[in-house]
Amino acid sequence: MIERSSSFRAPSLVLQIVIGLIAGIVLAMVWPAGATAVGLLGTVFISALKAVAPILVLVLVTASIANHQQGQKTHIRMILVLYMIGTLAAAMVGVAASFLFPSTLTLKTVESAMSAPSGIGEVLKTLLMQIVDNPVHALLNANYIGLLAWAVGLGLALRHASQTTRNLVSDFSDAITWVVRLVIKLAPLGVFGIVASLLAESGLGALKDYLHLLAVLIGAMLFMAFVGNPLIVAVVTRRNPYPLVLRCLRESGITAFFTRSSAANIPVNMELCRKLGLHEDTYSVAVPLGATINMAGAAITISVLTLAAVNTLGYAVDVPTALLLSVVAAIGACGASGVPGGSLLLIPLACGLFGISNEVAMQVVGVGFVVGVVQDSAETALNSSTDVVFVAAAEQARGRA
Repeated sequence: MIERSSSFRAPSLVLQIVIGLIAGIVLAMVWPAGATAVGLLGTVFISALKAVAPILVLVLVTASIANHQQGQKTHIRMILVLYMIGTLAAAMVGVAASFLFPSTLTLKTVESAMSAPSGIGEVLKTLLMQIVDNPVHALLNANYIGLLAWAVGLGLALRHASQTTRNLVSDFSDAITWVVRLVIKLAPLGVFGIVASLLAESGLGALKDYLHLLAVLIGAMLFMAFVGNPLIVAVVTRRNPYPLVLRCLRESGITAFFTRSSAANIPVNMELCRKLGLHEDTYSVAVPLGATINMAGAAITISVLTLAAVNTLGYAVDVPTALLLSVVAAIGACGASGVPGGSLLLIPLACGLFGISNEVAMQVVGVGFVVGVVQDSAETALNSSTDVVFVAAAEQARGRA
């Protein structure tokens, strides 16, 4: 009887998500009205992830630092270096792809109620203000930079507390983690609802006028995912990088593709790090930090769409300017919010390098929202899966994993 039941194990979460994806596509084709209705499942799933992520970050980081053992290394410095190298490399890949396969846009007037930052200084100022944010406000608005700052401060203070208090914090962290795992189990239903409603309401017909631009964007992201990141990991770890890279894309990238939010995917990445056997003191800090500053996909989006606007206007771009654009795109990407379309509002910042007016730049942002049905999903998948790739690579390089 035991042997019989063991042969009918539930399929893995990834397989369940794929089944949900296929079911969503079929429902959208067969019964569009019903597909729109089940979109509520996707909304609930994403909302649940966004609800648990801020408290997870605050509690887990606090507990990890409070119970950190003296002399235990976390390799955060190395992970930060990998984040910076990966984001800058992605920006350069985006620039190179735009030179090899130049794109042009059909610019139209686009209304937008959102404001874009006026310069790098404003981006850095915003990051600084996030650090000193009120903790309650940071929780309510999912300000992960502010939450990290408060978690680090609380964790350091609690290191001097009694063992009973530190155990209580650790138990609370375990309880929140249990809730997160419960939410993650809803991923197949969430993906089913997201895909069905998206195809039923929008379809992919709106993308036909921008197929070339999409091809450049997705091609650059795929190159970074399957060539750029593995090359960085191979240099750092001196191991075959593809088992790690492919697993991260499968278990983190797929979910991120549909949630379209690096912030919402934090719980998924935390669980993946746990399954990979990574040290909690490391990933509890590095993963939420990566969701904020490790933005390879955003760097590609900013550089490619900016150069598409430049080509449309007939401006010439020399190599030094292209390199400067790569740096600006990388820095700007670090200031992109971990929500759907977060990178698009940094495009006017990069366009300012070429003297492109804000009115034209916001039209480019509008184009970005049109192609965002696919672009933003692929961007988030690259961003989020790379967080775990670099955390694991840093630990492998030190012989921990």
